[in-house]
Amino acid sequence: MTGAQAKKRRAITARELAARLGSSERTARRLVAEPRQEFLNRAKARRARAVELRDQGMKYREIAEEMGISTGTVGRLLHDAKRHDEAHVESRAS
Repeated sequence: MTGAQAKKRRAITARELAARLGSSERTARRLVAEPRQEFLNRAKARRARAVELRDQGMKYREIAEEMGISTGTVGRLLHDAKRHDEAHVESRAS
């Protein structure tokens, strides 16, 4: 098993952690890295939520407020959902 198992996201940089541990940044990153499959699952869930809200007729600004993200991130999530063929989001005015 590789990667960190803690569910809390880190609050310090890899450089700071390495300095505290007396190790390299690479080792620090490996110790706290989120397992890849968990990251992919979380990303897919975020895209699905953005698509769901958009399909309900919400504007980018409204989706951003609902999800606590920027409007640019909303656009990125919807674009990625299309690219991954996870949604057939129609083009609408933001």
